Amino acid sequence: MFTIKINGENLSFDKKVKLLDLTNGDKKYICARVNNHIRELDYEVYYDANVQLLTLEDDDSKGQYRRAIIFLFLNAAHEIMPETRFKISYSVSRCLFARDILGTPITIAQCKAIEEKMHELVDCDYPFIKEIVPNEEAIKYYSKLGQLDKIEILKYRPEKTVHFYNCNGYKNYLFGHMVPSTGYIKKFSLKNYYPGIIIQFPSGKSYAPIEDFKEEPNFARSLTAAGNWCKQTNLGLVSQINNYSEINKGRDLINITENKCNRDIVHLGDEIEKRIHESRMICIAGPSSSGKTTFANRLCDELKSRGFNPIRISLDDYYHSHDHIPHDENGDLDFEHIDALDKELFNQNMLDLLNGKEVALPKYDFKTNEKTFKDSISIANDQPIIVEGIHALNEKMSNLIPKANKFKIFIAPQVQLNLDYDNPISMTDIRLLRRIVRDNKYRNTTADETIKMWPSVRRGEFKWIYETQEEADYVFDSFLVYEPCVLRKFALPILKQIDHNSDSFHIADRLMRFLKYFKDVDSANVPCNSLLCEFIGGSSYE
Repeated sequence: MFTIKINGENLSFDKKVKLLDLTNGDKKYICARVNNHIRELDYEVYYDANVQLLTLEDDDSKGQYRRAIIFLFLNAAHEIMPETRFKISYSVSRCLFARDILGTPITIAQCKAIEEKMHELVDCDYPFIKEIVPNEEAIKYYSKLGQLDKIEILKYRPEKTVHFYNCNGYKNYLFGHMVPSTGYIKKFSLKNYYPGIIIQFPSGKSYAPIEDFKEEPNFARSLTAAGNWCKQTNLGLVSQINNYSEINKGRDLINITENKCNRDIVHLGDEIEKRIHESRMICIAGPSSSGKTTFANRLCDELKSRGFNPIRISLDDYYHSHDHIPHDENGDLDFEHIDALDKELFNQNMLDLLNGKEVALPKYDFKTNEKTFKDSISIANDQPIIVEGIHALNEKMSNLIPKANKFKIFIAPQVQLNLDYDNPISMTDIRLLRRIVRDNKYRNTTADETIKMWPSVRRGEFKWIYETQEEADYVFDSFLVYEPCVLRKFALPILKQIDHNSDSFHIADRLMRFLKYFKDVDSANVPCNSLLCEFIGGSSYE
């Protein structure tokens, strides 16, 4: 006899029970959390457990739903275009992008046919049948299909078996859990988007319609450039990175990647120099753990090498005292709200500096939660100001300065890396790993604490940061393709400390499984001015 606690009710059973049997056939439930482990609905419980059934409104179910959509798309595409191999990647407007790996553009008719086939598969409600096979059998299967990317990544799996899913004769392995059947995948939309297909999925509301696709040309160009570089250098797949990591103990991989970063900073310096006399205020913003601080220092050095002498200003120094900071919906101080900053003082300081006046800039003391003021400074009429902070691109922050006098930079890792062609790597997971390592090293924060804070951080990003990214004059890609190979050494021991009973264990478990696909690269070979040093330590800017 065992007890399952679900929705506040205790249910007793004398034989194992499928989670699916606890849903009463309601297909709004995607998966479940069982004692803080994410489980498929086909999972059988035979022990005392706390069970929470998860819908699309729960963050923990969204990855599984996206994976199911990818499987459904690949299944339909295999029937409509059997000779075409697609690569799936993350794209603009919180969508997926599918394109032919050979570069052949997809037509409107092909896109429409695939979408119709997907709906047909959903209507038939075909089950996803799990087949557990040895790695050797999986390699034989993919060899027949000529899918070498699948074979290469399997070499790095620590497990000896593969969990295939078979749906109406189509079989694939997507590195994670699946929904019980195609009938669960009710919400998706396809859009022909040169040269491939945009795949839209729900934003998180179970009953809300798919949001309208939003063009983001600046972000799209940056993603395209990142993808093209990965393709040109043969560094778009984890197996390719692992192969490179074995050359000179990873030094070649690091050097190639850092040279790209250096070149991008030089190119950005060219663009700023063209407008330096008109746009002296250089604003840098981006989501958490994008590398803003090191990037701002690198950009200062670049401009100094061109004969300019920029000053740096952090928006963190413009926080109000705690009694003037807004509260969030939970009653906690909301430090990510734009009104947590003294906009009036910042505007006046920037205006006075640009007009050649002397200004006493503030310095915020996070221990006393009060501002002190430094000695007065003034700047020359050709001296740029670099402003860094999450609200740096928001016009409310600098409304007294005309747009023409500002050069805006949005920085974030533009990850276009895949485990294999079917499985893209999350940009958000890369930033979360960076933050886990940094917070543990510099803030004495456990991985458990960082992961639990992450949803709040993400809400702030969507509310305040992503809405301003298209205001940018330049989008800087801060992702370094070798960084997972370095981060794994720092992150794995920290993640392993999370107790299995913690609410954040399932996220830690997912991140550990992801990191295990990468080979180690020695951090000693990372240059001291690398953006990665902001997180792992050893930065020349510390």
